[in-house]
Amino acid sequence: MTSRFSRTELLFGANGMSRLRASRVAVFGVGGVGGYTVEALARSGVGRMDLFDDDKICLTNINRQIHATEKSVGRYKVDVAEERIREINPDAQVCTYKMFYVPDTSAKVDLSRYDYVVDAIDTVSGKIELVAKADAHSVRIISSMGAGNKVNAAALEVADIYDTSVCPLAGVMRRELRRRGIQKLKVVYSKEPVAILKADMFAACRENCVCPPGTARKCTQRRQIPGSNAFVPAAAGLIIAGEVVKELAGYPAT
Repeated sequence: MTSRFSRTELLFGANGMSRLRASRVAVFGVGGVGGYTVEALARSGVGRMDLFDDDKICLTNINRQIHATEKSVGRYKVDVAEERIREINPDAQVCTYKMFYVPDTSAKVDLSRYDYVVDAIDTVSGKIELVAKADAHSVRIISSMGAGNKVNAAALEVADIYDTSVCPLAGVMRRELRRRGIQKLKVVYSKEPVAILKADMFAACRENCVCPPGTARKCTQRRQIPGSNAFVPAAAGLIIAGEVVKELAGYPAT
């Protein structure tokens, strides 16, 4: 009998699809990278997903985030992502959490209940805390390194954090994880040098903020506003989803 996942089953087999249906995956950060990860996990038959993000969709997200459209601006990202998942796979179980994952909020989340954790968080403190907690619970995790200010999707690679180079965020993560005694971390990163931005967006944001009302963390509160596009974050998110799906389904390493 054919189903929405029949062609996926041709690759992973009935047992692999059963593993995917029984798996529970947490995705932290449902933006440019995490949004595409969620999309691919849903289309691959992952049965249970928990989504963590406190952001609302902004007009400036439309250029790269799969759930961002004129109609969804101002809505919580996790709510729109949940709707997409249910439209793709009505049998999926989805839980959403409107929270900003940092050390101060991490105690609210029990990572031990997950089969896999996806780190698509923007902040270094949140990423380090999430990786450390996953390591403490022996939960599989994959992290996205810097996807901003990049234009070459073909430069993305999957590697252990200690085998990375060039990427500034990966450099910070290597140092901090080494200090904490964490010996490994699978990441998606790029060796592409950071692009030189054509303008300073801070001035425009200060003069004409387009963040939805009630936005907790506006662009002007960040150290910098990175340039981004429709293809590098998307590629990173799809690569992450592929790694998660292959491991959960028991697909042989390539």
